[in-house]
Amino acid sequence: MLESSHQLDAARRARLRWRARRGLLENDLILTRFLDRSETELSDSDVLALSTLLDLSDNDLLDLILARKEARGELDTVPVRHVLDLLRAA
Repeated sequence: MLESSHQLDAARRARLRWRARRGLLENDLILTRFLDRSETELSDSDVLALSTLLDLSDNDLLDLILARKEARGELDTVPVRHVLDLLRAA
């Protein structure tokens, strides 16, 4: 594991948690619960995929998490689908 990896960098982990704070309460609760349970098990690829999802608007993110919509276009990647599966199980 590289020294710059998510798991070895406390500042990166803190920034990810800060970015996961959302205006929409449902997203905030799901993401907080997800990170509380799974943060230490996330790979750098998972963190990058999660960061991609965090760039979405609250409503688009919630639709993906609740499987109202599926990832399409640039979001339709194996890492993003994997993180969505993890979020949906949280």
